[in-house]
Amino acid sequence: MSLSITDQALVSSETGAVPRPEYPRPDRDRSEQWLTLNGRWDFEADGIRSDITVPFAWESEASGIRRTWLERGVYRRQVVVPAEWEGRRFVLNFGAVHHRAVVRIDGSAVGEHIGGYESFEFDVTDFLVPGVSSAVEVEVEAPADKRAIVHGKQRSIPRDDYDGVSFTPTSGIWQPVWLEARGRTYARAVSLRGDSLTGIDVSVELAGDEVAGSVVRAQIPGASIELTSDAAGRASGRIELAEPRLWSPEDPHLYRVEVSVGDGDSADRVVATTGLRRIETRGEELVLNGSRLYVRGVLDQGYWRDTGLTAPDAEALRRDIALARELGYNLVRKHLKFEDPIWLHEADVTGMLVWAEPACPSRFSTAAAEAFEAQLPAMVERDGNHPSIVIWGLYNEEWGLDWDIPGSAARAEAAERAYDVLRALDDTRPIVENSGWSHVKSDLVDWHYYEPDLATWKQAVADLASGERETFPVRLGPDFTVDKSFYGSASFPRTGVPILNSEYGEGFTSLERAWHLRWETQELRRHDRYAGYVYTEFSDVEHECAGLLTEDRRTKDWGGCIPADVNAETVLVLDLVPERAGADVATPVAGFELGVHVSHHGRSALQVQVQGAWAPAGSPTDVVPASGIVTTGSLEVQPFALSDAVALDVPARDGAGRLLVWATDATGAVVARAFLDAAEVEAPNRRGAREGEFVGAAVPGEA
Repeated sequence: MSLSITDQALVSSETGAVPRPEYPRPDRDRSEQWLTLNGRWDFEADGIRSDITVPFAWESEASGIRRTWLERGVYRRQVVVPAEWEGRRFVLNFGAVHHRAVVRIDGSAVGEHIGGYESFEFDVTDFLVPGVSSAVEVEVEAPADKRAIVHGKQRSIPRDDYDGVSFTPTSGIWQPVWLEARGRTYARAVSLRGDSLTGIDVSVELAGDEVAGSVVRAQIPGASIELTSDAAGRASGRIELAEPRLWSPEDPHLYRVEVSVGDGDSADRVVATTGLRRIETRGEELVLNGSRLYVRGVLDQGYWRDTGLTAPDAEALRRDIALARELGYNLVRKHLKFEDPIWLHEADVTGMLVWAEPACPSRFSTAAAEAFEAQLPAMVERDGNHPSIVIWGLYNEEWGLDWDIPGSAARAEAAERAYDVLRALDDTRPIVENSGWSHVKSDLVDWHYYEPDLATWKQAVADLASGERETFPVRLGPDFTVDKSFYGSASFPRTGVPILNSEYGEGFTSLERAWHLRWETQELRRHDRYAGYVYTEFSDVEHECAGLLTEDRRTKDWGGCIPADVNAETVLVLDLVPERAGADVATPVAGFELGVHVSHHGRSALQVQVQGAWAPAGSPTDVVPASGIVTTGSLEVQPFALSDAVALDVPARDGAGRLLVWATDATGAVVARAFLDAAEVEAPNRRGAREGEFVGAAVPGEA
């Protein structure tokens, strides 16, 4: 019997094998001389004296502790620097520790870091001697009351307003820990940008013995530059490329830039990766490398069963990227989390686009806003080189702003200030200052809307696209619904900024969710004004079962829906408001005329013919029937322009069945698929309802 990836991680922790043994930063490679510190540490907290497995949070089963609401813990272990590192500098790295970490070596304070999602490092050269064992201690504080600190989806006590969509906290060391040997003067930070499309802009910040006046070399095969650092230890320049090769989802070409400082045995060397690509807005369009981009995205919260926010292994990170692509998506919105660099590197390597965003606090205060902004430099420094990241997010749904940008100048100013801080750090990507609604300073107008009634959804999506309305209802609590607006101020421009939906989805069961996915997505594709969408969500998380996949990344019963068809470059848009999941149309079906549009987001026009045929109920939707096919005439479809409707004459049908609809191109290849289920539409059972709760036609057979 094969084990799931989560079970493999648990077995590793139980047997003493080092978990997450791979080098943690493939995008900034120093794997020639490094030492993982993952594995067993001594742990002490509130009467607990035990082993703990790093890098898993102490709430997780994989850690061996599995305790929630511990607010303080101390980690200890022995470390021996390899003798061959003599003469080099030693740097202790932490992928992430929630929330405050104080590090000591042999009792001496090394440093302190506050912020639960950022990577950080300490130069510990003066504290370690090659070949000699030293005691490393990490004291961690993780407040149960997280309201004023960045914590995203981690549950807090007192509870957040959004506690119903919060999960088990992630406390303590929850990302890899490792030690590196570096040169006596070394590149502490390397920034690479390729938005010129003709070369790689390189910025290096030095640390160590001689930061001023040091020679810094940056090279790729066939091209190099030599720089000299200034008094502050900074050096910058551009590697010009004679034959630049752009990075794109279709051709995710990466450049590996070797940055070296100094010469001989004391020299420093790191290999960082990036790509040549430019993401920008032009009016209401997103544009990638000069071509229009339509976002077909999925929201991913980056949780795993039994390991929480920490991936059980590197393969789990890479597999999630592959699964998102198999579902038809070209972008992943990584929600309220700095994701593992291995995941981001895999996105770079495979061409998956990324919307990246930090975690946020839940209550507004000056201190909370400052804590939120304080993590942004670390986010850009760590992740800014990734060409896959095409959108930066900031606040989410006014969390940390008390759901009140429109009613509070101070809260609106906090959102604007966060935008300005991030824009000063990185001017190469669009920024969303408050995802969901109430925009005051943003490069994108994104909106979150959950609506169970498809007729209402269809009309709302149309009205929001046309500009007839700006508001939509948002259920913030069981008895608390607010009309939220695209805009948080009267001065925000109503045109000229790209608009996209960045959260939607409905349904109680997996069948209902797949049904809503089909019909809600097609309505978004009906309106060419939109720049894309992001479905909620990729996989289940604890009690939240809204995922296309289970928490273990297994597929669900989608009732014949193939998500890759729904999210394809070319899709069919049907002029029909369906009845309900499993019964898009009621039986018996009289012959009718079905209007079919084509939404095509390729780079050139497409000649198609729409066809349809009845098949038995429950038939596979990716098999073309052999008989009973009805067809339309040929239709030329232009990119990013919904085609006119063609009429498909649907034959009558007495009993249940599945109408398969597909489009073929000039070669006869199928380029788009859709389907309709015909079945009896049974009135809902409301026996025993309180008087007045249900009014409608009598259910057959009822007295």
